[in-house]
Amino acid sequence: MTQPSTPATGADWWRQAVVYQIYPRSFADHNGDGIGDLAGVRSRIPYLADLGVDAVWLSPFYPSALADGGYDVDDYRDVDPAIGTLDEFDRLSDVVHEHGLRLIIDIVPNHTSNRHAWFRAALASGPGSPERARYHFVDGEGPHGSRPPSDWQASFGGPAWSQVADGQWYLHLFTPQQPDLNWDNPEVRQEFLTTLGFWADRGVDGFRIDVAHMLAKDLSRPLPSHLEVTADIPMDGSHRFYDRDEVHQIYASWRKLFDTHDPPRMAVAEAWVPAQRRRRYASPEGLGQAFNFDLLQAPWEAGTFRRVIEQNLAEARATASPQTWVLSNHDVVRHATRYGLPDGTDLASWLMSDGADPREDVAAGLRRARAATLLTLALPGSAYVYQGEELGLREVAALPRDRLQDPTWERTGHQAKGRDGCRVPIPWTADGPSFEFGPGPAHLPQPEWFADHAVAAQQGDPSSTLSLYRAALRVRRRLLAAEPGDDLSWVDVDGHDGLHFNRGSWSVVTNFATAPLAPPPGEVVLSSAPLLDDGRLGPDTTAWVVSERT
Repeated sequence: MTQPSTPATGADWWRQAVVYQIYPRSFADHNGDGIGDLAGVRSRIPYLADLGVDAVWLSPFYPSALADGGYDVDDYRDVDPAIGTLDEFDRLSDVVHEHGLRLIIDIVPNHTSNRHAWFRAALASGPGSPERARYHFVDGEGPHGSRPPSDWQASFGGPAWSQVADGQWYLHLFTPQQPDLNWDNPEVRQEFLTTLGFWADRGVDGFRIDVAHMLAKDLSRPLPSHLEVTADIPMDGSHRFYDRDEVHQIYASWRKLFDTHDPPRMAVAEAWVPAQRRRRYASPEGLGQAFNFDLLQAPWEAGTFRRVIEQNLAEARATASPQTWVLSNHDVVRHATRYGLPDGTDLASWLMSDGADPREDVAAGLRRARAATLLTLALPGSAYVYQGEELGLREVAALPRDRLQDPTWERTGHQAKGRDGCRVPIPWTADGPSFEFGPGPAHLPQPEWFADHAVAAQQGDPSSTLSLYRAALRVRRRLLAAEPGDDLSWVDVDGHDGLHFNRGSWSVVTNFATAPLAPPPGEVVLSSAPLLDDGRLGPDTTAWVVSERT
């Protein structure tokens, strides 16, 4: 059956798009080496088209030593040989577009890898050289500069400075294998304009900008001590390396480049900043869109969800930019797990216990995850779906210590596991050495319970999470085609712990309580769980109701 045309068409396709994030090394392995590759991704594009998404976002696929899961980039204009070639990228791009989808790729501009040609040249050239001026090299403190310039801590643990053979220190706000670039340097700015143009000319439709808030830095002396990446962010842009105002000069130049293409290329900022500070990243003069991670951090509670939604829709109106709704990604514990744990659970401690927490309610976690998905897919703006969430996957907490890959594990002295649990390769069938992720074992071990969540196991089950996502994206497309506006009006639920809003003739109701909640009059076109016998919504359920057929 031919589906109605998607609202995600034309130059503004991204404003209401559903984007599917692929972590390439854990999506599909074509050649059997245990690592996902571009050929594997290409083979699964029909699955994504059938799922009903509008675009595919590829996490980094560049040459890398994998010190940080591919975010330590050796060459921004090539493909890691372990996962493909530029020719294979072009074939993947062709298949994506043949299926009517768009292609977004990750750009990692805060740092290179320590194997990048620029950093190797910096080490060879010595202090004061133009090569070192592309990074942040400074002299140390104390006798012979033997102490680091400050005691700043890196994001994954440990110091943010490393010393090189001639005594100077370089800044790395992540791992030592990820030296930070100096964005005051014109060479750096031009290099990334060249890189963005390179991929746009190859047909890439958009870019996700990694740690977009950290490029601009002030390293003037004296450097303050006790300034951490995770410190509270001042609202005036005065932090030494976090959300500085001058970063927007960079993105203004990027926007000029994006707008030279037809259609203009889109971009979305990964900017972990307060909502009010996201405005400039999302402005039409900047990147045009910024991730809203507020629901990703919110507990399963009606009042919190409403406050987050209201605040972010207000920000969207202020910037004339669509909101982005995110529940999971490659950096956080999957939301089907988060919603099954008691509020206030320390997720790092839970991961260190291998998930051995008797308080976890797996069934409730999945039920709430499904309800949250229907709620967010109904909101104005775009939605980002992380691979495997359409299968209802939980976090894989019980990973063997000797198989962990996230740099957090080593950088914290084995005190925190990191993000491997959400990056385990996804299951396609219920059997095989890696559930058909590939012909051999996967690079991260998959638990036995993956068999019940495999694509093949859910295909023919109308009650499965996969079927729910397919139905939701199909109905969403139809409803938005009929009523494409961004209007949303709240409806009182008479003191019940729930949410109800209208979008024209389309109503959305979520029951956060244990007591049943009656939907408004109309046709229930979709619900995250079966309605009760009397037609009301049970606990942790979302329903879409149409007052008249659209």
